[in-house]
Amino acid sequence: MLDITSIFEHSFMIRALIGGILISICAALLGVSLVLKKYSMIGDGLSHVGFGALAIGSAASFPPLEFSIPIVIVSAFFLLRISENSKIKGDAAIALISTGALAIGITAASLSGVNTDIENYLFGSILSLSNGDIVLCWTVFAVVMILYILFYNKIFAVTFDESFAKATGTKVGLYNMLIALLTALTVVIGMKLMGTLLISSLIIFPAIISMRICKCFKMVTITSAIVSITSFFIGLVVSYYLATPTGASIVLVNLCVLIIFSIVGSIKDKISAKNYIK
Repeated sequence: MLDITSIFEHSFMIRALIGGILISICAALLGVSLVLKKYSMIGDGLSHVGFGALAIGSAASFPPLEFSIPIVIVSAFFLLRISENSKIKGDAAIALISTGALAIGITAASLSGVNTDIENYLFGSILSLSNGDIVLCWTVFAVVMILYILFYNKIFAVTFDESFAKATGTKVGLYNMLIALLTALTVVIGMKLMGTLLISSLIIFPAIISMRICKCFKMVTITSAIVSITSFFIGLVVSYYLATPTGASIVLVNLCVLIIFSIVGSIKDKISAKNYIK
């Protein structure tokens, strides 16, 4: 019988749990809008930009997170701008920015000799979360929750029908920028735990999973947050006992939950179809 409580006798595990839950909630809330707007890979693109910024910051002896946050925020705005107003659309714009930033990051890491620290950002490490990072997580969490709750109706309108939202006087560009800003903050903070290569999974998986069984936006959002927290906790426990990478363990748990929810959703759809025919 596993004694799960013994895991959290270690201070680094407590920091990982607190930071992971806060990041998971933020990613889940934002992920629903991003997936529905077909911008689900923005998290992946921004994480690559964050990696490049972190590598440059480390090479220049700047505080990595503090240096990378404004760069990722600017990149999020730029990404939205070029995808809306140029011939380079959505996925192509993300691919251009993410691959370019990753190349810059790898080159900077190679020239500066800070490869050990950079590997933590590539694959994530629960050991790397400091008390300062937890304070940053709480700050980002508070900002995301306050803005999301205050502008929930506007975010809902912009997510489902931008044309209608514009017709009603909603400043669509402003709220798209708000979503991009909150996503950028979440991605940069989450990179230390999940890593550059896996942080987008926190955004994509919970939203897709919840959409398999929920139909209304509010229920999808709530379910997504619950799934995200649960999957993170299970993945963290699994990674501790099996000595597997935390980020990869969380992604695999999400994948298993997706399979289960897909089966449940299919059964639910079949039952609904039979009742409709009757």
